[in-house]
Amino acid sequence: MITIESINPGSIAEALELRVGTRIVRINGEVVRDGIDFRFLEADPRLDVEVSEPDGGRLLLEIEKDAAELLGIVPAPDPVRECANKCVFCFIDGNPAGVRRSLYLRDDDFRLSFAYGSYVTLTNLGPRGIARLIEQRLSPLYVSVHATEPWVRERILGVARGGDVMERLAQLVEGGVDVHTQVVLCPGWNDGPHLDRTVEDLWGLGERVRSLSVVPVGLTRHNAHRPVRPLSPAEADAGIAAVEAARARASGARGFGWAYAGDELYLIAGRPVPASAYYDDEPLLENGVGAVRATTRDFEAALAAGAFRERGVAVLTGARMAGVFRDAAERAGPGAAGGLRVLPVPNRLFGAEVTAAGLMTGRDAVDALRASGPFDAVLLPSTTLNGDGVFIDDVTREEVERAAGSARVLFADSFSDALAA
Repeated sequence: MITIESINPGSIAEALELRVGTRIVRINGEVVRDGIDFRFLEADPRLDVEVSEPDGGRLLLEIEKDAAELLGIVPAPDPVRECANKCVFCFIDGNPAGVRRSLYLRDDDFRLSFAYGSYVTLTNLGPRGIARLIEQRLSPLYVSVHATEPWVRERILGVARGGDVMERLAQLVEGGVDVHTQVVLCPGWNDGPHLDRTVEDLWGLGERVRSLSVVPVGLTRHNAHRPVRPLSPAEADAGIAAVEAARARASGARGFGWAYAGDELYLIAGRPVPASAYYDDEPLLENGVGAVRATTRDFEAALAAGAFRERGVAVLTGARMAGVFRDAAERAGPGAAGGLRVLPVPNRLFGAEVTAAGLMTGRDAVDALRASGPFDAVLLPSTTLNGDGVFIDDVTREEVERAAGSARVLFADSFSDALAA
């Protein structure tokens, strides 16, 4: 069942005098398991809604409405299905103590995959769960495959289940569910011929497998003891080659790339990230596939518009991205970037190998500013802050602003928009 968190003004729920805290138990005789169930079931124009009121009373409400009309009920968030796998590269185990609580959540929830594009393994779904995905057309889903050979996948997941991923994917695509797939590439585990097999198997499932992204395993100093290691430049280059072979076939057969190498693979290999056309309509931007190109494109537009020509602007970023920005500034010429300083910020909390901007700590940003400057403006990615304006290590944006002195501190997704403000 779901619990009513709020009720929209002027809605059917308000007219029925439903209250916050009331539970929706069944609709048309069907148990309401979660918020997705509720949205699926409320689309019927004739509803028998069984509710349990906060005082324990039970009501059966008979409702007639247009099929497109919603009841106006905002459900409380559903409990998250957590991951029971023991992946050899577990990202959660790479987190230090004392960072944002959300980073410790071991989610493996198909509802979050459908709603937000997070990747799931499907290992916590039985036949009824797969049937539900098909019945409710929860599409597209984002699935962490890693390997299609059963023993290889189970070895990576660290559990004696999940080897039947091809059967599950076949059921989904045959049932009309589209799937984006992902491989976290671990040297000596699922690369080389294992990756080739995975590419072939996923391609063979047909066009409802909408993409395959191959991203490198990411380790921090807190999970460096794991039985996996980072990719070498040569291994990253080999992964890119396997993806490019898949892309060549897909481009001819389906008219788009289908397979994509993650941005970090190119940076590890020491190769420039591809041009924008590589990423087609950028379906995986939020998952680290094309984000570097999109950011570089925006940075180059700001250079061309003269955003850095006269003002002293500091751009704080990770070590690898700092090199990308400097290369772009060099191509633009000294006149375009006269007042620009790119400051690489080493990540002392997670370790030097971690260069993602979203994991930049406030303390490291403060130290970088105090060691440099002065500047007219300081620009940081908006992803460094949570909704309360706090960095991952609980340093506040105000502390960084104080370290910047008289400089304006800007947190933004776009260079041009931020500097024009």
